[in-house]
Amino acid sequence: MSEQNPFPPPPPPSGEPQPAQPPPPYGYAPQAYGQAQPPVPGQGPVGEVRSTGVAMLLFVVTFGIYGWYWWFKVHEEMKRHTGQGIGGVVALVLAIFVGIVMPYLTSAEVGTMQERAGRRRTVSGVTGLWYFPGMFILVGPIIWFVKTNGAINDYWESLGARG
Repeated sequence: MSEQNPFPPPPPPSGEPQPAQPPPPYGYAPQAYGQAQPPVPGQGPVGEVRSTGVAMLLFVVTFGIYGWYWWFKVHEEMKRHTGQGIGGVVALVLAIFVGIVMPYLTSAEVGTMQERAGRRRTVSGVTGLWYFPGMFILVGPIIWFVKTNGAINDYWESLGARG
């Protein structure tokens, strides 16, 4: 049985050339022991794929409460994934107190996330117009949700998430 030396070889004398060291992996920065490494934008955990039909059903059955949960979860997942955005708590507070801004913010963040990843932007803040003033044609919010939730699901699925 061969024994492996647990100690690395000593460095070469200062007169000899040093062997080239490969660069550290992308996004790696040495940290002090016990410190967490900051996330690299676009490299965080992948979000959850949510069925559009089930989400709309839950919204109706819970009298809109599921909408608050959906906005919290979606924005929290985007923030964890990209390191940017308003995050879940701010999204929830805005949804409760000034909910009319949420369709614009959500669609804008999804579109920005797509663009940062080098993908084509399929939704933007303008997509929020389906929600308001689109609610006056009754189906506007449904069109907004189908487009925005579909864009989020497509993005997560492209990164390997399954629904």
